[in-house]
Amino acid sequence: MKRELRLSTIRELIGSRRIAHQEELLELLKRRGFDVTQATLSRDLKGLNIGRLPDGRGGYIYGYNDGNSKAGSEDDLVHDFMRGFISIEFSGALAVVRTLPGHAGSVAFGLDNLGLKSILGTLAGDDTILVVPRDGVDRDGLLKELESRVPGVKETES
Repeated sequence: MKRELRLSTIRELIGSRRIAHQEELLELLKRRGFDVTQATLSRDLKGLNIGRLPDGRGGYIYGYNDGNSKAGSEDDLVHDFMRGFISIEFSGALAVVRTLPGHAGSVAFGLDNLGLKSILGTLAGDDTILVVPRDGVDRDGLLKELESRVPGVKETES
């Protein structure tokens, strides 16, 4: 039970803060009452598929290594999406999503795995994603479904 609570706390801390070093995460866990060693924390991070990822500012932060992982919970996917999301604009029914540098892959992963019925697929670069809607889906339909699943997403005003 204590291990599951610790893992849940690690997920919550990683999802809510920019943590650059294991020592920082160890200190946050100790403040929450968990007395863990660096070796235990390393095993926990590996088991949770959490590693150091580019932060878009020339450094690294801890986050989910989702390049080869299965989709996480919807909350994890939404959190990953919002961590890198900057804006969304449309050209007809096609959407262009801007992200922080290096975050397009994880944001596109979130879009692809949220199971949005209006999205056929995505194509991600470094900081830009092309979102292709399914036939018959217009910008309003795509945006409405995206907003219903990812609170806080709004179309960028031109």
